[in-house]
Amino acid sequence: MNGITPLATAALVALAAGLNAQEPLTARAELLDRDGAHVGTVELTQTPGHGVLLHIDVWGIEPGGRAIHIHETGRCDPPDFMSSGGHFNPGDAAHGVMHRDGMHAGDLLNLHIPDDGRLVSEQLARKVTLHESEPASLLGGDGTAIVIHVSPDDYVSQPTGDAGDRIACGVIRPASAAPAGRPYERSSSPRQPGA
Repeated sequence: MNGITPLATAALVALAAGLNAQEPLTARAELLDRDGAHVGTVELTQTPGHGVLLHIDVWGIEPGGRAIHIHETGRCDPPDFMSSGGHFNPGDAAHGVMHRDGMHAGDLLNLHIPDDGRLVSEQLARKVTLHESEPASLLGGDGTAIVIHVSPDDYVSQPTGDAGDRIACGVIRPASAAPAGRPYERSSSPRQPGA
């Protein structure tokens, strides 16, 4: 028998495809309100070169417009969540999608919570990544958090869009990392996705 059989060729092609296919990096934030009640989840998925896709599922939030941002520190100490720091802004830009010198990497579009308090939506954060070695990583350094505010973002006021108090917060963790310690604190040694 000369050469490689069709079955062997198919097996090699399948093996090569499997080696080249990678699961996208993922992360997750469990949102807690000021009383510690679980009010939502945000699942984050690294896209191939377009930033991070956020799948947002919230419930029990008062109806109306609510600002949502990515904050610079992976802590959510209740009741005010000020431990999450300011907006994630590694590029040192102005705040707001409507500001000519904006926007922060952590600026997102407002959520519009319906009367029943349940909302499922998606947003694309183009200026961030889940790759820990990159400057705009949501998983590097002190970590980051998702914060929902009491009012909508006006998309231009400095430094926070006049969004008001923080009403829910969730630390962004690699999806494979089990929560360690308090649910509102970033683990000191999160596992890598797929590890």
